[in-house]
Order: sequence, then structure tokens, then C-alpha cells
Amino acid sequence: MQHRKTVTIYGASSSDIEKCYKEAAFETGRLLANTGAAVACGGGRSGLMAAVIEGALEAGGHTIGILPEFMERRGWGHTGLSEKIITPDMHTRKERMLTMATGIIALPGGVGTLEELLEAITWRQLNLYHGHVVILNTAGYYDPLAAMLERSIEQHFMHPDHRELWHIAATPAEAVRIALSEDCHGDFSQKIHVG
Repeated sequence: MQHRKTVTIYGASSSDIEKCYKEAAFETGRLLANTGAAVACGGGRSGLMAAVIEGALEAGGHTIGILPEFMERRGWGHTGLSEKIITPDMHTRKERMLTMATGIIALPGGVGTLEELLEAITWRQLNLYHGHVVILNTAGYYDPLAAMLERSIEQHFMHPDHRELWHIAATPAEAVRIALSEDCHGDFSQKIHVG
């Protein structure tokens, strides 16, 4: 099945987290499915990855899990995925998740999610990725990261225009709307501080 848009979701694999995060992830998946967009993610069977998959599936959506071979061998994949893509390693997995995305939403998560989110912002800065990068700030989870990004601009590690590289959304509905919007412009590669 060919989808007009595919939104890549980053998020926690941990299940030992507050209910509000799971509910927001489920709602994100449900809303994306209702738009007809495919949902791509790490394909895990637990945590926010599972919640977003289940939200999309419940709404009749198409879910794509991208798992490296070692995770597939360990049985970490969600069994309800519409489609599964197996990659040789983590680097290939992350590249595939980025290159197939027309939009990106980062749900709360740990170091893996933070790494994926910051890599997506970097790809956007370098014009290797051209869609929106949306940070879903459920329960203010990403407030410290937003402050750190702002500090990096204030201290001249990034150009002020780089604030446009990411969007912070308070709700799943806002995150989905931004991720699917067409108004993503700008060549940021000319504003990288070098020297």
C-alpha cells in the first residue's frame, strides 16, 4: 500500500513510565492513522513505540517497524506491525527511518530517542532531510532540552534562524498537524558556524 505521507516517530521503549506519556503516544498514532499517513517507528513491542503502533492500528492505520537484525533475533519487535523492515545494524536503521520520513515526531524517551531527535535536527540543518521535526512536549518533558537548545543559540553555537529547525508541540493534535504541514522551507546549511 502506497501512502502519501510517512511520519517517523521516535520514542521510549521503556514501559515503566507515567500513563500520560503512553496516552499521548497512543493518541499520536491514532491521529496519524486518521489522516491516512503511515506511521514508521523503531517497531518495538513495549513503551511508547508500542503505544503509537497500537493507536495507529486501532484506527485502521498502516504501521512500519524498522528493526536491526539483532533486535529481530531477540524478539523485540511488535507482533501487530503492518510492515517490518529489517536492517543490518542501528546506523542503517536510523538512516532508513530518516530517509522515509515526510515528517518526524519525537515523543519523550531516553538517550536513544534523544540521539535520534538530535540527529534529525542536524540532518535538517544540513538539508539532508526536508520535513518538519516536531518535539511532543508531553507534561513538559522536553523543557530542559528546549532550554539547552535556546542556550546553544544564545552562546552562538547555532545561528538564531536555527530555531526554525524544530517545533515544540504541547499536544498530539498539534504535533500531527505540524508534522504533516507542507510549509517547510529554508536552506540552513549556509548558516552553520564554522571556524
